[in-house]
Amino acid sequence: MKTSEFKNSKGVTVVVNKELNKLRGREFFPEKLKKVNEILAKSGLPKLDR
Repeated sequence: MKTSEFKNSKGVTVVVNKELNKLRGREFFPEKLKKVNEILAKSGLPKLDR
């Protein structure tokens, strides 16, 4: 998009920093991640009717 198109658009513009790519694939809170996965395995995700 051109700059003028960004200014005239009604939507939200999000610019993602390329520095975040170096964090991809890393687990920052392995204990919490394990606990959440156990909870989801027991209860499952809610069903969304759309």
